[in-house]
Amino acid sequence: MLVLGGSSEIALATARRLIARRTRTVWLAGRPSPALEEAAGQLRGLGADVHTIAFDALDPTSHEAVLGKVFAEGDIDMVLLAFGLLGDQARDEREPEAAVRVAQTNYTGAVSAGLVCARALQSQGHGSLVVMSSVAGERARRANFIYGSSKAGLDAFAQGLGDALHGTGVHVMVVRPGFVRTRMTAGLPESPLATTPEAVATAVELGLRRRSETVWVPGALRVVMSALRHLPRAAFRRLPI
Repeated sequence: MLVLGGSSEIALATARRLIARRTRTVWLAGRPSPALEEAAGQLRGLGADVHTIAFDALDPTSHEAVLGKVFAEGDIDMVLLAFGLLGDQARDEREPEAAVRVAQTNYTGAVSAGLVCARALQSQGHGSLVVMSSVAGERARRANFIYGSSKAGLDAFAQGLGDALHGTGVHVMVVRPGFVRTRMTAGLPESPLATTPEAVATAVELGLRRRSETVWVPGALRVVMSALRHLPRAAFRRLPI
């Protein structure tokens, strides 16, 4: 298992769940930090062989070399693309450079890393690429349209990549969680149907077993977002979301 965004709470919950099943080797890719090393230590305590590698989503020129080192060590059965930046909508509207950082992290960095991993998985002839999208990408809301637009781009990219890899032995799965209770969302008003990293991890495991292409967490969000997506724009603007 290769985790891009090695200190992500959702990613670590997923790693713990898969280690409890049969995953034995985990690579945590992320910016060097105490949090990354702590995460590695926690997973080693569960019996996994855990490695860390320096990875920066904002440095696409390094992705091929960095991720190539991981794949050179042996086949990877699953890549979990879990890095992302929520940003601060009010600040990001005032400071375009901050908004660009959100877009480059969530979209540009993910496109680069996703393509590098997809090519490596295709060379193996097997493996899954799991992409953490968000329901925020289904329809941009006034409250977080910068983050939402970046996730919309990521979601579309992942779907297209899945189509491009169909029949190659590589499986691409897009995961669309709603509000997840993590450090990233601490202090924000909690949305209806809020969920946890553990619930997302459970959905990821089930999706992998079923070789699903899209997973909603919780599942009820699929119906909710279908309704919101088709709501007339004038009515959508008046919603308190």
